[in-house]
Amino acid sequence: MSENRKPLLGFVSKVPSGTALGNSGKTHCPLCMGLFKAPRLLPCLHTVCTTCLEQLEPFSVVDIRGGDSDTSSEGSIFQELKPHSLQPQIGILCPVCDAQVDLPMGGVKALTIDHLAMNDVMLESLRGEGQGLVCDLCSDREVEKRCQTCKANLCHFCCQAHRRQRKTTYHTMVDLKDLKGYSRIGKPILCPAHPAEELRLFCELCDRPVCRDCVVGEHREHPCDFTSNVIHKHGDSVRELLKGTQPHVEALEEALDQIKRMNSALQERVEAVAANVRTFSEGYIKAIEEHRDKLLKQLGDIRDQKENSLQLQKAQLEQLLADMRTGVEFTEHLLTSGSDLEILITKRVVVERLRKLNKIEYSARPGVNDKICFSPQEKAGLCHGYEVYGTINTKEVDPAKCVLQGEDLHRAREKQTASFTLLCKDAMGESMGRGGDNIQVAVVPKDKKDSPVRTMVKDNKDGTYYVSYTPKEPGVYTVWVCIKEQHVQGSPFAVTVRRKHRPHPGIFHCCTFCSSGGQKTARCACGGTMPGGYLGCGHGHKGHPGRPHWSCCGKFNEKSECTWVGGQSTPRSLLRTVAL
Repeated sequence: MSENRKPLLGFVSKVPSGTALGNSGKTHCPLCMGLFKAPRLLPCLHTVCTTCLEQLEPFSVVDIRGGDSDTSSEGSIFQELKPHSLQPQIGILCPVCDAQVDLPMGGVKALTIDHLAMNDVMLESLRGEGQGLVCDLCSDREVEKRCQTCKANLCHFCCQAHRRQRKTTYHTMVDLKDLKGYSRIGKPILCPAHPAEELRLFCELCDRPVCRDCVVGEHREHPCDFTSNVIHKHGDSVRELLKGTQPHVEALEEALDQIKRMNSALQERVEAVAANVRTFSEGYIKAIEEHRDKLLKQLGDIRDQKENSLQLQKAQLEQLLADMRTGVEFTEHLLTSGSDLEILITKRVVVERLRKLNKIEYSARPGVNDKICFSPQEKAGLCHGYEVYGTINTKEVDPAKCVLQGEDLHRAREKQTASFTLLCKDAMGESMGRGGDNIQVAVVPKDKKDSPVRTMVKDNKDGTYYVSYTPKEPGVYTVWVCIKEQHVQGSPFAVTVRRKHRPHPGIFHCCTFCSSGGQKTARCACGGTMPGGYLGCGHGHKGHPGRPHWSCCGKFNEKSECTWVGGQSTPRSLLRTVAL
């Protein structure tokens, strides 16, 4: 094989103008933040110093792949398949992306060296006027020149010695300052198995670079060629993969940009909604505070009104008491100390005064009570457009003033819902105007007091209560309606439950002649007849009641219950009329 060097991958090439290489992301370790020292390339394509990786805490995982594990898939399809077995595997986490990195058998030092990062570090050092670069031979002095033939950085002393040797006399030496415009000044990559040989060949079977000694040794029978000859094929395959990856990068960048825009929109929306919430809550708080002040003022007015009434009643009773005592004391003194003549002389005045005092009406109970309650769940209307709750009530329900109303108050039908309304009033006979009172209702059969009927009480929130129940059997029932364990007006009362409503089997007509179409044999329960052999009633003829009625029972109310009882004696012509 003859090595055919092409300019495709020239070892030294110029950097295009305006290109910034050697930035911190390419030359500095993400852990120690210093320039890379023996950088290692992780499977996630992040680069970290060897010493920094060795300081990471390893962990043990279970490898079920079997055989010798490797961090890459290079040559895996050519390896001998071994039985699967559970083997302990040592791993670390990438300090950049937290990806799991399975360490090879050699540990961290067996990971791939990032030669590109090493080259960038050297370029970074060159831009710093040689700071950080030491001689490759003595590893002691600062670098001044570079041997382009050996690809070695040399100090002044080693450079002189390099030129004195016969083998290296004609090597090209370049000052470091002249290399600052180059993109690559890296050292030659040597074979790890044969450190004296440079990696110039590539084994297709093992899919890795090799040296000349490897070709004649371990890779003797393997297809190998110079790297410059195979780079086109492998470079193209990498470029194809890159073409498939780049759209994902663009899509992900667009997705992240959308997420960023959405996050900005979200923040704006949150701030707008928060402003609405603050505006609403501030307005609501203001409305509640105003309603609170209104309630407190109302409470103060109620207190003043009740206190004034009590003070007025107190003054009246005190004056009446004083008048009574004066009359009593004067009369007692007259009767005990006065002479007969004195008593007779003052009798008329005393009697008139005592009679007048005895006719004065007064209440021995306070004219007002302390019944003031706050109903927090009762609607109080709108305040600045906000619905507010909470009212102050001074009314107290008086069971003796409450009224029961409804058509079904004293009558009901079996298996049909009966209902009535309870109207709650206060002691003055005024409607309560609100709900919330504890209403107890019981419907009990008179002959089965241990089987009460289930009742439903609906609070209409306006001082009225809708009571309903469904009796199961006919009979007499007793209904109790109580408030605060006291019967309301008219309670308890009896309800007569009759059997289920009997519908009319006949028709509601004006006369038999019209409803039957002129049939002579048709009859009617009213008993009317017509000349000419007609057995049913007719307008203006004998027995016609003179108004519409039921043909089955003769009742005049269309919505009444039928009282007809069918039997063998019932004329069949009547049923025929019913059918019509």
